[in-house]
Amino acid sequence: MTKAPFRYDMVGSLKRPDALKKIWHEVQAGTKDRTEALDISQQEIKRIVNQQVNLGFHDVTDGEFSRSWWHLDFLWGLKGTKKYDYHESYKFHGSKTRTDNVSLAGKIAYNPDHPFFGFFKYLQSIVPEGVLAKQTIPSPSMLFRDNRSDLALDFYNSWDEYLLDLAKAYQQTIRHFYDLGCRYLQMDDTTWGFLISKLNETKDDPKAHAEYEKMAQDCVKVINMVLQDKPADLTVTTHVCRGNFKSTYLFSGGYEAVASYLGQLNYDGFFLEYDNERSGGFAPLKDIFNNRPQVRIILGLVTSKTPELEDQKVLIERIKEASTYVPLENLALSTQCGFASTEEGNLISEEEQWAKLTLVRDTAKKVWEDA
Repeated sequence: MTKAPFRYDMVGSLKRPDALKKIWHEVQAGTKDRTEALDISQQEIKRIVNQQVNLGFHDVTDGEFSRSWWHLDFLWGLKGTKKYDYHESYKFHGSKTRTDNVSLAGKIAYNPDHPFFGFFKYLQSIVPEGVLAKQTIPSPSMLFRDNRSDLALDFYNSWDEYLLDLAKAYQQTIRHFYDLGCRYLQMDDTTWGFLISKLNETKDDPKAHAEYEKMAQDCVKVINMVLQDKPADLTVTTHVCRGNFKSTYLFSGGYEAVASYLGQLNYDGFFLEYDNERSGGFAPLKDIFNNRPQVRIILGLVTSKTPELEDQKVLIERIKEASTYVPLENLALSTQCGFASTEEGNLISEEEQWAKLTLVRDTAKKVWEDA
């Protein structure tokens, strides 16, 4: 079997059934017991794991069924953070989100009782032999935006001291996942999509542009500290996302503005969105590959936002085009994002979701002999 990331691969989230969303809302309202909700969650996770296995995927996720947000639930679980009402919806095009957010409440630290460890243990317990349980968490760079680190200097003498603690908390968290049996972990990241927009917008404003360049440099610094000394048999990838909520998006722009930074990141693989014109062309892939020639780039050519199936011939032609910048052996295929980055989910049915993943599998098998 090809080492992860695979020729056809899972991004992460899957559509939650209405019954699952309903019971968790009842838990929040105090009308249902959390234990009952966890039981239903596990039943549904087992069902979707079986479906992924039946489709032939070499790695599976729990669909992120045990969280409400792709990022906030994890960040709330770290020591030194707190949940609060942001009073602002995240700026998606055409849809308003809930106003939850996270901020610092003290020094950031590893939490040995983080609830995600229990979620992974259950996933690991139901995955058949020969299939990898893939764990997804947000990148540490997700604390750099939306006022999340505004209070850092209330608790630290310097920003660099804060970054060291943040990296250490992630290192210890990832090590715990590894000790539980995790061999495939993905750090999801919309910060690069944010930076693509901001770096393009501030080309004529040197002061603002320098601030966003500093953010990009800090992202590289903290992510590579996290990845430093990771176990050799642990695959760590990232998914660079431009936003995914009810089939809408946050950011636009090609990868040119951040490709040099992405190429500095010591990931084993990059899941990159390429499902429409907002993603730009394939030329920036060369900048990533030239710096990381051993990396695998997973092309997100199949959209998770709309139900219409892509033309397989067009997908194959686009893969061939990408291979003029990066060798075909370093490429793979996935959907452009997950199907439910938040519990609300995209405007697509579960049946249509599986059809998309089937298309990813069938296309990869036509392109790569080792798929």
